[in-house]
Amino acid sequence: MKKIRLAFPVLVLSLLAAGAGPASADTLRKLADSGRIAMGVRDSGAPLSYALGAGRYTGYHVELCERVIAGLREAQRLPALAIDYQPVTSSNRIPLVRNGTVDLECGTTTNNAARQKEVAFALTTYVTEVRLAVAAKSGIASIAQLQGRTVVVTSGSSAVKTARLHRKAAGVEFQEVYGKDTGDSFLLLQTGRADAWVDDDNILAGNIASARTPGDFRIAGETFAVEPIAIMLRRDDPAFKAAVDAQLRRLMADGELAKLYDKWFVQPIPPRNAALNLPMSAALRQAIAAPNDNPSEAYQAR
Repeated sequence: MKKIRLAFPVLVLSLLAAGAGPASADTLRKLADSGRIAMGVRDSGAPLSYALGAGRYTGYHVELCERVIAGLREAQRLPALAIDYQPVTSSNRIPLVRNGTVDLECGTTTNNAARQKEVAFALTTYVTEVRLAVAAKSGIASIAQLQGRTVVVTSGSSAVKTARLHRKAAGVEFQEVYGKDTGDSFLLLQTGRADAWVDDDNILAGNIASARTPGDFRIAGETFAVEPIAIMLRRDDPAFKAAVDAQLRRLMADGELAKLYDKWFVQPIPPRNAALNLPMSAALRQAIAAPNDNPSEAYQAR
């Protein structure tokens, strides 16, 4: 009995440690065996990934991933491969990819060197600028005007750290508050509990366009950082990454990705049929012409 009592805690700890680690990296086999693929989506990441209600999700990255999966069905001979839409947040998206709950995270995630130690990224499919959203009547036009004010950032985002490192933030003291997701962050700005919201320009523009009165808000101030956004997947699974990247290269080469960009960033989008009017940046055009999975540090070094 003594041997059993001593060995049991060790066995339990071993099992817990195994369960806490990354999922086995053989995603193509998992898809073939299960007939299903889990797509990570966001509730309020317009225009990249957002909810329409009744369990429906849409957006640039959602539709892009759906086309990637359609290509995988054919390339991997998995015609019955079904999609499970799995909502994620800024805080849990990486753990859910690591533990196998999500196969493709099709949201608003920046590819950076720190995250590359935990997960992998497909080819860059969007390049964003970190900026401020403010009330149109606030008079705020720069981070230098945030002295003594309240700034909201979404939990799990590095946006405030990015803003603080900007040269114009030197000596500026402001209070930070946190939204549990991007929708909550915008709500804090809308209700006056925050004077500014720091985030990716596409997220700011998407939430403003979906507001009851979009004209009450605007994107202001300098660009704090330029960051590549990409589909996230598990590390140490080169076969799956190669399969996903092959589909993205095809969509880039045949012009489909550019058409999707125009649909979601230039044309009116649901639910309010408002247009973001964000033309494709030179950085994204370059990433399409020369596909890569470079982290954000490569962009800041330019």
